[in-house]
Amino acid sequence: MRKKLFHYMLSGILFTSILGTLSHFLYEWSGGNLYVGFFAPVNESVWEHMKLLFFPMLLYFTFEKLMSVHYPVSRYCCNAIAVLTGSFLIPVLFYTYTGILGRHLAPLDIAIFYISVFMAFLLRFRLSVSGKKISKTHCLWLTALTLLIFLCFLIFTYRPPDIGLFRIPA
Repeated sequence: MRKKLFHYMLSGILFTSILGTLSHFLYEWSGGNLYVGFFAPVNESVWEHMKLLFFPMLLYFTFEKLMSVHYPVSRYCCNAIAVLTGSFLIPVLFYTYTGILGRHLAPLDIAIFYISVFMAFLLRFRLSVSGKKISKTHCLWLTALTLLIFLCFLIFTYRPPDIGLFRIPA
């Protein structure tokens, strides 16, 4: 089972990295399509860049579930933890390094995406092989939080709050 989960981790990293990279340009390629904007970044804000990981990772997990005969309930919790952790690592790492340097650098911004993808899948792998149980209550909260973030992406794409996370970095 560990070997199978390791292969899922590697294929997930590859899938999410490729689709996330392509989705960075998808909105522009679509001519600014309203519906594409819900799932692909519409600008260079940190919030919009969280979509690069969030949606490709959810798509990968959905595909993985559809391809599996047996998909343990505990994996849903691990998936939620991974997608939330990876998504939130992006602003944490971005604001940490820009706070230290006083500016942002495109190569570091790109590296943050790949580091976040890697760390999210590594966390999922570690949680999956650890055998630790996650309570149903925690699973429900994690699922609810994932759905809330999903809805926030849809709402805040075209109606962002006026705070730094939603502004394009200078």
